[in-house]
Amino acid sequence: MKNGFAQGSAVLDEMLEPVSRSFGLKTARALAALRVGGRTQARVEKLAEKCNEGRLTANERAEYEAYVQASTLIGILQAKARKAIQLTVKTTTP
Repeated sequence: MKNGFAQGSAVLDEMLEPVSRSFGLKTARALAALRVGGRTQARVEKLAEKCNEGRLTANERAEYEAYVQASTLIGILQAKARKAIQLTVKTTTP
């Protein structure tokens, strides 16, 4: 599963490249600073704990996998946003 996950992340990274080229500095900074709310974080932690213990129901597994996929997508976008910020700062700083 890890190989499939890594491959999926690489595909997402490639597909999101055109999106990241459209980031303005304000958008990139906002995206880089994005954090999930406390309620969502608590739910993910609870599901992760149950997953580690092998106690997820089918519905909980689907929910947890959705959180993982969303987290991967957001993480890739945030990495691209940080890169855009660095490039902007380098080209505008004397």
